[in-house]
Amino acid sequence: MARAYREVMSAEGRVAKFHAPEILFGFGALPEAATAAMGLGARRPLVVTDPWLELTPWPGTVVDELTSRGAEPVVWSDVRPNPRASQILEGAQTYHSSGCDVIVAVGGGSVIDAAKGVALVVSNGGHVLEYEGVDRVRLPLPPVVAVPTTAGSGADVSQFCVVNDSDRLTKVTIVSRSLVPDVTVIDPGTHATVPEDVRAATAVDVLSHGVEAYFSRAAGPLTDSHALRSVELCARSLDRFGLGGSNGGGHGRDRLESMALASLEAGMAFSNAVLGAVHAMSHPVGGRYDASHGQINGILLSHVVRHNGAVMDPDRMADLARAAGVAVGSRAGQVTDRVADRFRDLAESVGIPTGLTHLGVRGEDIPTLAAHALRDLCMATNPRPVTLEDVERLYREAS
Repeated sequence: MARAYREVMSAEGRVAKFHAPEILFGFGALPEAATAAMGLGARRPLVVTDPWLELTPWPGTVVDELTSRGAEPVVWSDVRPNPRASQILEGAQTYHSSGCDVIVAVGGGSVIDAAKGVALVVSNGGHVLEYEGVDRVRLPLPPVVAVPTTAGSGADVSQFCVVNDSDRLTKVTIVSRSLVPDVTVIDPGTHATVPEDVRAATAVDVLSHGVEAYFSRAAGPLTDSHALRSVELCARSLDRFGLGGSNGGGHGRDRLESMALASLEAGMAFSNAVLGAVHAMSHPVGGRYDASHGQINGILLSHVVRHNGAVMDPDRMADLARAAGVAVGSRAGQVTDRVADRFRDLAESVGIPTGLTHLGVRGEDIPTLAAHALRDLCMATNPRPVTLEDVERLYREAS
């Protein structure tokens, strides 16, 4: 009987798994971050944020709510975009010296990644870069509550922590299910204070997450629905609101909620299906030039879609096209081109630069960038195998 079961299971394919935190979603949810932290045993929580966010009401609201519940929060706000390993070590020292017990991250992807890095170091010791790779985290992390104040990174629901390695001038990826926050509190109202250029970049980042999760070799029935839904919501929102484009912006509740939901759907998809060549190529560029992650992804996305389209199942490509609002014809190649054009047009309509040279990328650096990209964890799940020459060509096409 056991042998027969194994044979059936082998014929059916692999067993899928899906990791996600407890999720609270909706306008007015922000105070629930304090409730969640207290429920996880917070007495002296470390509130992680950044200097710009300290000028908004959001971290202060969380701190006040924690204080009103009898906690003694400690604020650490020395987080910069593309967090560096040295900053994370400083945060870990603050956690230890202040006797903290729970971490509450209030901010965008950089803040949440920094908070994850701090949690990793305070529980497992050593240097955060020692944990680059998959499942190298051995000891449990302190409880983490994430409050994403941008709709973009998906860090609040993912198994990923991305850290800038200043010595190698690239970003490293740490993957572990222990890095999934215990609770994420998503209040779309907190996204209203995000500048338009940042809003545009994070929206395109959401789009790239959904597309790459859907393309991924690790995609499956538990991730496909989230990936396609995120692409649909994001494309529709970018069409309707034209972030930074000719249609004008606006901070309407529908827009904020739609993009927050798109970010959540995309985060759950890529956390479990991983990503692909867009992100593998984006990380070295962000690490070397300290450029916006969303802008880099927006430039690369259409080029990688064309590259991967040659091996994509036509039915899956057609489903992606429909989600993106693209008319599906009879020829798979044409569908791929239309989808790639659609993503390029969406990125450009919201002010994403048309080439990597606009972000400072130099032709002489492309071989080094390509070598780093080829070693990036995200490249392992790209649907079409790539060579060093392929990556260099894609960089040059996107320049």
